[in-house]
Formats: sequence, C-alpha cells, structure tokens
Amino acid sequence: MNHIEQTITKPILSWYDKHHRDLPWRVSPAERSRGVKPSPYRVWLSEIMLQQTTVQAVRPYFTSFLERWPDVAALAAAKNDDVMSAWAGLGYYSRARNLKKCAEIVVAHHDGRFPDDVIELKKLPGIGDYTAAAVATIAFDRHAAVVDGNIERVVSRLFRLTTPLPALKRDIKTRMSDLTPVERPGDFAQAMMDLGAMVCSPKRPACGVCPVRETCLSAGRDDAEAFPFKPPKKKRPVRRGAAFVAIGQDGAVLLRRRIESGLLGGMAEVPTTGWTASADGALGTEAAPFAGDWTLSGTVRHIFTHFELHLDVYRGNFPERPASDGSWWSPRGDLDNEALPTVMKKAIAIAIDPNRQTARPQKGTMI
Repeated sequence: MNHIEQTITKPILSWYDKHHRDLPWRVSPAERSRGVKPSPYRVWLSEIMLQQTTVQAVRPYFTSFLERWPDVAALAAAKNDDVMSAWAGLGYYSRARNLKKCAEIVVAHHDGRFPDDVIELKKLPGIGDYTAAAVATIAFDRHAAVVDGNIERVVSRLFRLTTPLPALKRDIKTRMSDLTPVERPGDFAQAMMDLGAMVCSPKRPACGVCPVRETCLSAGRDDAEAFPFKPPKKKRPVRRGAAFVAIGQDGAVLLRRRIESGLLGGMAEVPTTGWTASADGALGTEAAPFAGDWTLSGTVRHIFTHFELHLDVYRGNFPERPASDGSWWSPRGDLDNEALPTVMKKAIAIAIDPNRQTARPQKGTMI
C-alpha cells in the first residue's frame, strides 16, 4: 500500500463504511460486501437529476420516476409529455429531453444495457465527462476520476490548491485519479462526495471529525472556507416580459407548448411575450395573444441560471373562447399533471390569487 492509499484513501473508505449517506439510488458498503451490485439505470437516473440540483430536491423526483418507469425500457417507451410533466419543477429541462433520448438509444442500440466505460457513455445524449465517469465508476467499478462540487472542495482543501476555478479543474481531476483506488473505486467516489457534503462543507467545515485531518493541509486553518478559490460572480441581467393567464369555463387555464429547443423547450406555458436570456419581451396588454379585458395581477420575479426575469402577469376571463393554434384548456384540477415549469406555475398562482406574489426574486426553474 503506497503513501496516498495509507494516509488518504483507506481512512476515507473506512469513514464511508460507517458514516455514508443512505440514498435511494445507492448500494451501501454492507450490501456491496454481500455481492449486491448497483443498478446502472438508477445510478444514471440519479446522476442526471443531481446535475445542478440538491439531493433533497431530487429524492421525491427519483422515487416518483422509479414508480412510473422502473427500468430503462419502461422510460424509453414512455410518452414525452409524461416525462416532461414528471420532471416539471426540477429545472434544467434539457436534462429531461436528453433523459428520454438516452433511454431510447440504450434500448434500441445497446439491448437495454448501459455501456460500462467512459468513452461509450459519453456518446449518449446528456452524458458529459462527469456523468460518464460517475456512472462507469459507481455502477461498474471502473477506475475513473469522478469530480463534482463536493469533491472539488475536498481535494482543493486537502492539498491547498490556490489556483482559482475553473483553471484548477484539470489539476483536481488528476489528483482525484491518483487518489481513486483500483479496488472499490465506486465506493471511494461516493465517499468523497459524502465527505464534502457532511464534513468538508462550504461553511464551517468540521475538521475535528474529518478522517484525513492529519493529512489535510487546510485542516483547522482560518482560511479553509476559502477553498476552492472562485472568480467573483457576475451580476445577473434582468429581463422583462409579460404572461397572459386566460381563465375559461369552470376555471380552466389556456396553455400552449413551447418549441422543443431552447429555454424551457417542450414545456407547457401560458401565452407569454418573447423574452429570452438576452432580450426583453414586449410589455403591456397590447402584446396579449388576443383581445380581451386583461387585468394586471402582479409580477413574477424568477431567477434562471444566467438572468433574472420580471414577468408581468395579466388575467382575463374567456368562458366562451375556444382553444386554437395548438393551445388547449387545462381544467384547474389537471394543472398539477401538466408539464409546467416553476415560473409558469408562479404566473398562474398569481393570476388566481394576486396576494400570492412575492416581493423578491425566488430561485426555481432553471434552463
């Protein structure tokens, strides 16, 4: 056993065996010791969901997806609208579109089995460097450097790496590759994730209980929180637009489908003006999709990845108007089953009850 394995790898794996998180997509160390193998489908599904999203937010979505589509064949056979609806509220909707495409390709071209190496995994939709490494390592115990935000933090503090991100990423990946053992590489990747989430946290790291505190060059130092160094965040631009919530018979809401590509692609929406991440949309009732007695209900303030949106919400009552141009009336009780992103749910909620508007921006649906 070399020095790295003795002083870093082995203590972290020993800590993981006792203190690992119990997550629904994982096989625990005890289960692995009994010969239980991880499900590549579950590992892949969880890793796609966890991109830019917290474990707490992912848990209910993961459980719901498994109940509806317990394996990759079931997901491949699902309707696009059903998948988008089940994903609604989780954000970054391109992930859901790629999820469905990936499942279809795995079934059609890989006999329903995920490839077990990084190169082949990266050929699938929605799978980049990190996800390919995570699936190969955790599901198949392939040796690969898995680096997420938690691992970046652990490695940068462990070796006191002062190069700012993102330039530091290559060095972190190299060091993670060196740290990852030939045996139990999947457990080690998850151990590093858990160490970053539970001990080496962004604020107030619990250095006193860290299994590698004797080796870590930042342990107990006043500047540990500063690692990894990051460039200052750019201020998000603010975009403006308008949304029009048409209320029909028995409180039904008029919806339409966004185009498949781009921001919130393929999701349902109430009619809105053409705002984007780089341009404002038209404002005022002159921009309404059709004439009527539109009344301003309030303003949605919503944070996307690269910009903040201020969306004026107008309500109009149209009990006699038929749906047209690909739009449809969704009964009030069916709205929860529509593929509505969070920003559209906010707009509908304000139109129905203007007192629900918030005074400050809230994070929600991402690109």
